[in-house]
Amino acid sequence: MPKKSKTENAIAMLKEDHSEVKALFNEFEKADTTSSTKQALVADAMMKLKLHASIEESLFYPALRQEMEDEEGLLDEADEEHHVAKILIAELEQMTGNEEHWEAKFKVLAESVRHHIKEEEGEIFPEARKTNIDFVALGEQMSNLKESLRNNGIPPDAETRMIADQGLRGESPSRQAKQRVKVPLKAA
Repeated sequence: MPKKSKTENAIAMLKEDHSEVKALFNEFEKADTTSSTKQALVADAMMKLKLHASIEESLFYPALRQEMEDEEGLLDEADEEHHVAKILIAELEQMTGNEEHWEAKFKVLAESVRHHIKEEEGEIFPEARKTNIDFVALGEQMSNLKESLRNNGIPPDAETRMIADQGLRGESPSRQAKQRVKVPLKAA
């Protein structure tokens, strides 16, 4: 019987995605600040994250919810972490890369995703392995969905539609703070 590739195992496939996106985050942090390379890294990371979230939300998390007792609410927390990441991605997609907060927004996305990965790999995956889920079969389904999304595009999620409808928020907090009138302090 031929050996299955590691990407056909659902957990290994997700861990491989995690490694790829963390490498992109690291490359971004090392890239020249004036480099157009950063824009390409951001675009690549966002596409990988959107694909990853789509397959997790469509197949992986539902399978876990059917088989795993989640008394600690790990899957609910993971859903919320996805929600936050998708809002940041949707905002970044509306930006050119020249805005004052573009780089900061991507760094916040990277921090949030790194936290999510740590919890997923350290808490969710170990609990998932205790179930009777056939991770090879699930991995094959996930791989097929991922390929289909790559070929046909990722449908806009609720967060993308929300940001498209509402637009980016107004002035950045730092610019607003710089423009505030300074109030003299009383001498002690």
